[in-house]
Amino acid sequence: MTILIIVIGLALLFDIINGFHDAANSIATIVGTRVLSPGLAVLWAAFFNFISYLIFELHVANTIAKGIVHPEIVTMQVLIAGLLAAILWNLATWFFGLPSSSSHTLIGGFVGAAIAGAGFSAVIYSAVLKIILFIFLAPLIGMLVATLISIVVMWICKNSNRGTVSRHFKKLQLLSAAAFSIGHGANDAQKIMGIIAVALIASGELEQSASIPFWVVISCHTAMAVGTLLGGWRIVKTMGSKITRLKPFEGFSAETSGAITLFSTSLLGIPVSTTHTITGAIVGVGAIRRISAVRWGVTIPILYAWILTIPATGLLAVLIHYILRWIAF
Repeated sequence: MTILIIVIGLALLFDIINGFHDAANSIATIVGTRVLSPGLAVLWAAFFNFISYLIFELHVANTIAKGIVHPEIVTMQVLIAGLLAAILWNLATWFFGLPSSSSHTLIGGFVGAAIAGAGFSAVIYSAVLKIILFIFLAPLIGMLVATLISIVVMWICKNSNRGTVSRHFKKLQLLSAAAFSIGHGANDAQKIMGIIAVALIASGELEQSASIPFWVVISCHTAMAVGTLLGGWRIVKTMGSKITRLKPFEGFSAETSGAITLFSTSLLGIPVSTTHTITGAIVGVGAIRRISAVRWGVTIPILYAWILTIPATGLLAVLIHYILRWIAF
């Protein structure tokens, strides 16, 4: 029971770190367009992160719990190694201001630790390949949808006064940011629910066929909201202004695109990266003005972080697993 409590504690700690690491995803555009102050923006995002459990079923949580690693081989040592690797990578990328994916950090750590604990047969590769595919698809979908929304908005507003358009879209951005925050909560908070469910199954506290308990759902959403309140200002700066300068209608287009992508993948039970999704959307709305409006030099380190996240956290989890085994954890 003590080890189970440690695993749950680490999982919720990761959820809090995920919240402040990925706060930028939800609030960077409304901060970058000066629709809300940073303080009000995190309150707005945290609230809608929290209430997303009222809207979406636990498809993503069930994918993580039963669809990536065979649950019967999971041990507490595997979970601790995976979570520690994910936490360390998230803190490192936060420190350097890189908007890497907390989702892929968690999945890389989980898969790496499972391989270290039970060999390559422990992994359900069809699910992992789908997740890897969406490393590239999520930002492309976000970019495409954001571009289409921007084109439609510009066509509708082509004869309108710029000041009037800006005022209207500042109000609409509150709705689009709320929608994106709901999508963020639905996708990201559910991943940790899946990890805690695996821990409960491995400890014999939950049947494999049982539903995820409500206390797990509410605690994960609470931890995510608390983390969002703490903010991740280094990454907010990168997302909100370094990639491209945003106007309110562009912020609206990016957030709406991100929300549509996250709602769709959450309903399908696909654990995608909210970071990749919103970054692609921001690039899309920036590039529609002109290609040079996007600071491509900023995006290259971000791309490297995306590609490296799963293998790096996987290898880190393997190392931590062997260290735990060596000290006879």
